[in-house]
Amino acid sequence: MTMTMTMEKQSKMNDHDDVLEPPINFSMVEDGIFRSGFPHPANFPFLKSLNLRSIIYLCPEPYPEENLEFLRSQNIRLLQFGIEGKTESVAIPKDTILEALKILIDVRNHPVLIHCKRGKHRTGCLVGCLRKFQNWCLSSVFEEYQRFAGVKSRPTDLKFIEAFDIMRLRQCLYSIIYQYQGYGSNKRRLVYRDEKIQKPQTMKV
Repeated sequence: MTMTMTMEKQSKMNDHDDVLEPPINFSMVEDGIFRSGFPHPANFPFLKSLNLRSIIYLCPEPYPEENLEFLRSQNIRLLQFGIEGKTESVAIPKDTILEALKILIDVRNHPVLIHCKRGKHRTGCLVGCLRKFQNWCLSSVFEEYQRFAGVKSRPTDLKFIEAFDIMRLRQCLYSIIYQYQGYGSNKRRLVYRDEKIQKPQTMKV
């Protein structure tokens, strides 16, 4: 077999390999929580491998029908919190972030993917507020935000994260219990005790 034939055979084999392509800016936040930019059809096989239960979508635009069909096929619930994100002058709504955080810390929704358009600003603000809830120091919260936002880091986002009153969330958790996973683990997970707690409107697909 000549070298040319060997290379052609290898090329055909590579063409048939299943390549899992993550969405832009994809990363694991912690066990059961992921973040990314907007998923496209090429990313569906990768998302399928995550065994997602829920997606937290932070944009006001309707979800594309092709994406909805994928969610239906995988029994993934879509929870939409419409936050405008075109310019730096658009304020992040505190109440919307608070409601999204309640969904995010409920382990019944895990594994969960958070995403906006690029996975930078709106997603970064939500993750930054989660980190404050986890008692991260502010410098580490900012470093993580800037790692994803890059040169498009927004001072207004950093100010929002810094000013966000995490005690509002703690006060909402009177009906939430801590669950410890694994013997000797100090990792705290949260679930709702009362199934009738009012939650933000969701779209189940």
